Amino acid sequence: MASLDTNDVLVARKAYNAGLVQDVSKERAYWFPALVLALLLLLPALQFTGNYNYLIHLVLFTASYVVMASGWNILGGFTGYISLGHNVFFAVGGYFAGMIFARYGISTIVLAPFAGLVAGLLGYLVGQITLRVRGPSFIISSLALVMIFRILFENWDFVGGAAGVSLKANDLPVQWAKLPYYYAFVLMAAFSVWAAYRIKHSKFGLGLRAISKDEIKAESAGINTRFYKTLAFAISAFFVGMAGAVWGEYLTYIRPNIFLIILVSVNMVLICILGGKGTIAGPVVGAVLLVSFNEFFVATLGASEINILATGLIMMLCLMFFPLGIVGTLARLRKLPRILNWD
Repeated sequence: MASLDTNDVLVARKAYNAGLVQDVSKERAYWFPALVLALLLLLPALQFTGNYNYLIHLVLFTASYVVMASGWNILGGFTGYISLGHNVFFAVGGYFAGMIFARYGISTIVLAPFAGLVAGLLGYLVGQITLRVRGPSFIISSLALVMIFRILFENWDFVGGAAGVSLKANDLPVQWAKLPYYYAFVLMAAFSVWAAYRIKHSKFGLGLRAISKDEIKAESAGINTRFYKTLAFAISAFFVGMAGAVWGEYLTYIRPNIFLIILVSVNMVLICILGGKGTIAGPVVGAVLLVSFNEFFVATLGASEINILATGLIMMLCLMFFPLGIVGTLARLRKLPRILNWD
């Protein structure tokens, strides 16, 4: 075990010298995410002065992607395995909690951790098979997983098939109806960011980053790469499954063409790449930017192909100037603002 610790330190030191780990001597601004969380928890008080349902929805929607992207980042950012099939766990979480809610009336907010565990267990089992390969082969296997589960859910009568299942809306007045889901997603987002930080700075996280850097050397150093990768897959699936659980009740229906479309997984990847894959603040920054771009262009150009094109062009320009993502590139250049230094 002592040799493992020594090798882990050597791997971390090499990563630091290569510029992959941000300067730890720079003071971290932990107060900023805490302040943002406090403001978000107080934001619904605006409802007493008017109707801010649209703003509540935007924050809720962004927070849902922070949860999913932070979860995806554990596998795709820390470990280096790019998955385009994580919306399978989004669907599993949504269907697990949604079906229980439809039949027994137990809120999906209460069921979200259990839905996450179910998704995590599935992720562990899937990881045992798919993580035997990497690179393009792993990406293709993750896409195949989406197709398999879409066919399964569309032909499974118990869960409504392609038509899905309608879920009962809550009994709160329209002005307050979004608040339970708002607080659920904001708190889950905070938890996912905190968990990602704890994982990154643990011995487990150090092993994941060693795998991302050079899996063969990591294994020769004594790291159980197969177990580390599979556990990372399961933890990643856990967070995505939790988000799916609450999202189903928020929409008031669960349906394959909502959960099992490739755009959901692509957005998780784009958010992490745009914000900074493998960083803590990256998924948050990426989610805010992606949702902001989409909403701005929908408002100005309408919900059409032009809107999608404009969003794509903006993201392409961002990645041209920030090849490691915004947080990653600024950290590499040592120009990262203190308020984004969460690593």
